[in-house]
Amino acid sequence: MRHLNYGHLQYFWVVAREGSVARAAEVLHVTPQTISGQLKLLDQAVGERLFDRSGRNLVLSSTGRVVFQYADEIFSIGAELAQVVGGRKPGAPRVLNVGVVESIPKLVAAHVLQTVVETDDAPRLACHESSLDSLLGELAIHRLDLVLSDQPLPAGLHVRAFNHALGASDIAFYAGHGVASRLKNNFPQSLDGERFLLPAQGHALRRRLEDWFEEQDIAPFPAAEFDDSALLKAVAQTGAGVFAGPSAIEADICRMYEVEVVGRTSELQERYYAISHERRLKHPAVVKIIENARTELFNGEDRENIVK
Repeated sequence: MRHLNYGHLQYFWVVAREGSVARAAEVLHVTPQTISGQLKLLDQAVGERLFDRSGRNLVLSSTGRVVFQYADEIFSIGAELAQVVGGRKPGAPRVLNVGVVESIPKLVAAHVLQTVVETDDAPRLACHESSLDSLLGELAIHRLDLVLSDQPLPAGLHVRAFNHALGASDIAFYAGHGVASRLKNNFPQSLDGERFLLPAQGHALRRRLEDWFEEQDIAPFPAAEFDDSALLKAVAQTGAGVFAGPSAIEADICRMYEVEVVGRTSELQERYYAISHERRLKHPAVVKIIENARTELFNGEDRENIVK
């Protein structure tokens, strides 16, 4: 590959970002046939196919993922050059696309991301909430810059991404004022037979709670279960039952939902991760998010080495 045609590379880059030739054609204001022709020429220049077909969708091949990483950096630098020439400060606000796993408490996600929202020269934040599998798929095709998760990257998943540990929080148990006052004495045995509001099956905390109940030889009554952590807390506010949540944000939980802490345990913890394309973080906003979470929310505790 003696000479790189940056026009072909740009077509490839936009198709990879948009996920299809048709959507890329709309963005670039050209015909799909034009883009398909340019992609064929780039495949020939590289000597390998950069996309594979998966049903009706295009997915990056192993070589395509490598080429995309370089193309992304090339066109990011090009955007900064345009800003400099136009008299704007390099790195002026762009969009930072962050995926948030739906099982993460909204207050935890808000604390982690607040540094971007509050900084004048930070990129515009775009948040997307879904399951971990779905968000990792979006991360793989570079539609997301970062994923916030309460689970690390699953082992054996063929996605080039890296875990960055944010920290861990002990678990506290919360209830409405009248219920909490009654249950504080003799905690955790006081939870036996008590109405409990649980995360839905499949949530990491749900499995750990059930194991912990068994270890403590208690059996709270499963009154309801929720996918949405904010809805769970709102229902608890009516006095419907006890729920579990991170102690790192207990002051916010108690204030917003008018509940009290029944008790806490360090035997149960929620761990949080930022998952990104980069082993060595370079995006300034991503670095700031992670450092702020570690120092402000989790007090610098439970840092782990970055793992693939």
